[in-house]
Amino acid sequence: NRLPVGLQRTGVPVKWVADRTESFLTDAHGRDHHTTVEMGFDKNNKIVGLKVDTIANLGAYMSLFSSATPTYLYATLLSGQYNIPAIYGNVRTVYTNTAPVDAYRGAGRPEATFVLERTMEIAARELGVSPAELRRTNFITQFPHQTPVIMCYDAGNYGASLDAAMKQADYAGFAKRKTAAAKKGKLRGIGMSCYIEACGIAPSAAVGSLGAGVGLWESAEVRVNAVGTIEVLTGSHSHGQGHETTFAQLVNSRFGVPLDSVSIVHGDTDKVQMGMGTYGSRSGAVGMSAIVKALDKVEAKAKKIAAHLLEADEGDIVIENGQLKVAGTDKNVPWFQMALAAYTAHNLPQGMEPGLKETAFYDPSNFTFPAGCYICEVEIDPDTGKTDIIQFVAAR
Repeated sequence: NRLPVGLQRTGVPVKWVADRTESFLTDAHGRDHHTTVEMGFDKNNKIVGLKVDTIANLGAYMSLFSSATPTYLYATLLSGQYNIPAIYGNVRTVYTNTAPVDAYRGAGRPEATFVLERTMEIAARELGVSPAELRRTNFITQFPHQTPVIMCYDAGNYGASLDAAMKQADYAGFAKRKTAAAKKGKLRGIGMSCYIEACGIAPSAAVGSLGAGVGLWESAEVRVNAVGTIEVLTGSHSHGQGHETTFAQLVNSRFGVPLDSVSIVHGDTDKVQMGMGTYGSRSGAVGMSAIVKALDKVEAKAKKIAAHLLEADEGDIVIENGQLKVAGTDKNVPWFQMALAAYTAHNLPQGMEPGLKETAFYDPSNFTFPAGCYICEVEIDPDTGKTDIIQFVAAR
């Protein structure tokens, strides 16, 4: 049982932290694309086609998601928020002598947004139209919408987020602010970006068709103990997002039990049966959905027990403030008393198993597609190049 080298030489635990130079040389980089884009319009400024040719640098070595990011996660979102009838995407990946790339902050989706939004800005200038109105003219307005690049958007209202952002940013008043800035010898600019993401990464059938070796469902187990406390076991893992609070709030809103009586168990392979983890903005859409399905089962059984104890119809039982009540009356049984009855099992409905513990798996049929609009206004000193962000508005 040899001690680690740090302990052998110093007698105390040693932690090594890379400096910025070491990180730049060795940490996985987020993305490195060289892209050529062509976009065609008809006489009404409607997009008729998009052609994208991307060379994506993988770095010197293959990493976990480096090949998936510029292909499955990038090319499949090249339609953005726009109704583009024809899209051709060609992605070539290359090895170089640089640090490897891997999934980082959006992984593929920001690259697709950058390509589309820069192209829309340039197109608006060349066509001599408002960048905002060119976007509005080409927004998808009917749903579900099948894009030419695999994704099928289930719902959206892109015009609403554009309107909200423009109103908050006083987009119409920009010309006056630009003139005022010019009188002070400053340059004033404004730009917008309308983005869409594919989140809630999970649909097993979808990722299976793309070559994934596992299904990406999520699991949950809800255990109500004999004293009424609740354990939630989830395959989604928290590393700073606050799941312990959010998931407990979900239980609190359903059963009205105190937050401190709910414990969230994650990352414990001795307890959690199996899970697919946290990535791709899936903890809420997939992980919490699995918890909701398990809560549904717990609620159904709890109401059956309460109805039996209160000699009432199961359909009349409601759960409020930690009590199971007969609607329209003052008859109730506290949550902890119902839980105790489930485990003492002296007085349960005929044929019901003792205990109150339910498991659920959730495998959605589609991704989720959050979208929005960002508007940024800047002022630049032409002599020094110093740039100040005047305002940044996000509507989503």
